[in-house]
This record gives sequence, structure tokens and C-alpha cells, in this order.
Amino acid sequence: MTPALGPAFNNTVHSPVRLRICGLLRRVPELEFAVIRETLELTDANLSKNLRVLSEAGLVTVRKERSLARADSRRLTWVALTEEGRGALEGHLAALKAIADGP
Repeated sequence: MTPALGPAFNNTVHSPVRLRICGLLRRVPELEFAVIRETLELTDANLSKNLRVLSEAGLVTVRKERSLARADSRRLTWVALTEEGRGALEGHLAALKAIADGP
């Protein structure tokens, strides 16, 4: 359960690509890299770069798992928001709403 947080603007989450990634991960336990890439229409490099930023900030976890559906040794990459990431996203969304609502 994500702790209730007040509005808190988060510069790491605020990047348009990272905000879209976090928004996509918001309602699911985790998503596979290719699903995120295709849903958000990103290149592998762009998605990898932004996941690295989110991971280094402790906002997402990235794990590799062997694909049971493939005979080769291809690994699948799974991405999930951490509790810290969920809190940062919710706080950021609340901050954006406060900005949009005005004083």
C-alpha cells in the first residue's frame, strides 16, 4: 500500500517519457519491457535510458527472467514501480493538480 503523501513535485518523474512510464506502471504490478516500448511507441534506447534514470533514483525495479515461451536464451525484462516510486508518482500527480487548480 502506498503511503498517503501530499503534493510533491518530482523532477525525476516530471520528464514526459518518465511520467508516461510511471503512469503506465501505476495500475499494474509490473510490465515487460516490450509492452512498455510498444505502448508508449519508444525506441529501445530511449526506454532503456529513462528506465536507468528511474532505477538509479529508486523509483522502479528492473529484473530479467528467462522466457519460457522461447527456445533460445532470450531474457525478458520486467519493470515495476517501487513503493518509493508509487509515492513519488502520487505526490507528483497531486502537485500537478494543485498547480492546475490554482491558488
